[in-house]
Amino acid sequence: MIHAILIPSQQLLNSIGSELKPCKESMTEIFTDTGFRQLTQMLLAIIFFHTSEYILARAIHGPSRVTLSSLLITKHYAFAMLVSILEYLIEITLFPNLKQHWWISNVGLVMILLGEVLRKTAIITAGRSFTHLIKIRHEEHHRLVTRGVYRIVRHPSYSGFLVWSVGTQVMLCNPVSAVAFAVVVWKFFADRIPYEEHYLKQFFGREYVEYAQRVHSGVPFVN
Repeated sequence: MIHAILIPSQQLLNSIGSELKPCKESMTEIFTDTGFRQLTQMLLAIIFFHTSEYILARAIHGPSRVTLSSLLITKHYAFAMLVSILEYLIEITLFPNLKQHWWISNVGLVMILLGEVLRKTAIITAGRSFTHLIKIRHEEHHRLVTRGVYRIVRHPSYSGFLVWSVGTQVMLCNPVSAVAFAVVVWKFFADRIPYEEHYLKQFFGREYVEYAQRVHSGVPFVN
């Protein structure tokens, strides 16, 4: 009788083990060198980007004039990043070879670094004239900055963020999110730049108009 009970129990355990095997293999894929490296790079890129934005804002404008909004973490942004991580986990589980294209992943890593350098250089160069929020009133310390990276593009901080954000997805070898990030971020800046430059033309008049005529915005297809 005991033997009869043990046999079905053993069969049940074997069945459960067979069912769990794909899950174990999926978790193994996530914690391979590939998964660990790419997810770690993503986490470090996000932490460094937002922390450095906040620190620079405090250093330039002073602690009393800076809030946590300078971390630049919004609900929409957080949702987009979570979706990109979800895509990564699904794809490394179902299509692990997709994440093994190291030359693509390394291109993304270079994009992250270049985007960071460009954006932070723009912030430091502009100094107190740089703000995370668009100013609609001219303040005494506002200056039209046309030196350094601003000689190459008018909005280098936007260029840097566009390259950085898309780079995070290229580094993860996320085809869907890479395209989605490129489109969404581009659309955001395509709408933001004309609005911002409306006030810049009011602040600096002909000087800004001439500057805009000879220097590209820095965002593709946005004059």
